[in-house]
This record gives sequence, structure tokens and C-alpha cells, in this order.
Amino acid sequence: MKSFKLISLQIVTENLNLIDIALTDGLIINKENDARTWLLEAFVEESHFNKLQPSLPNIDGEVYIQAVITKKDNEPALFHTVLRTIRKVGNHYSLLFVGHIQKTRSKYAELLLEDLVQKGLSGDELLKEFKQKIRSKPKLATNK
Repeated sequence: MKSFKLISLQIVTENLNLIDIALTDGLIINKENDARTWLLEAFVEESHFNKLQPSLPNIDGEVYIQAVITKKDNEPALFHTVLRTIRKVGNHYSLLFVGHIQKTRSKYAELLLEDLVQKGLSGDELLKEFKQKIRSKPKLATNK
């Protein structure tokens, strides 16, 4: 098994919008088993959990999540998960997701380009915006 720091986490909705999970702390574990299972634990403040709860699946419900691991500069990875537990710990909640990574090859540049073209950019304007955003890496919903 290998464990990593969970830097950021978002729920990917059915219409590919992202809902941020404001982490107090987070951990991700690659179990390195034959099933290629990953465990993701998000530790969130109670006030944020209360706002987030309507977007969460029921226990054992499936959800796609997008996670940035180890460093904020890393590209997000998409996971197909099941929400296994929600535990109250003081004035925080621990959310445990179990699942599988969906993409090992990043498609960030392609998604960014598609997003900019859909916004009507072209020519020099498209090139300028693409270069700026490929460096700053704003969040984009990943296709499932």
C-alpha cells in the first residue's frame, strides 16, 4: 500500500459540474491489490458538511470524484467511488470513499481546449487564453 496527501477533492455531478469539498485534511491510499482499489478519506468541518450533504450519495451510493494528490500543481485524477462511511468526529466529519481510478493518462489540455472553443474563442485569442490557463490549471470537469 502507498499513502498520499489528498490536496483537493470535488464531486463530479451528472452534468459534469464540480462541487468542491473544502478539506480540513485528507488522505488517499492506493491499496495496490489485484482489484486496483483506492481509499480516499476527506476530513471536513461540520458547517461545510451540512452544505455539502445534499450533494453526497447515500451510504454505498456511487459517485465520481476528482482528486488532486500530493501537490496542488498535480493534475486531478478521476475516481469512480462508493461512499462507504460518514463519521462525526468532534465538530468535523470524516467521509470515506472506496473506488477505482478511471484515467491514468491526463486529458487536461484536451478538455481545456474544448472548453475554450465552446466559449467561442478562436485564433490568437484562443492561443493566448490556452497558454495562460494551461499554466494556471483552473478546475475543469473531467468527462466520465
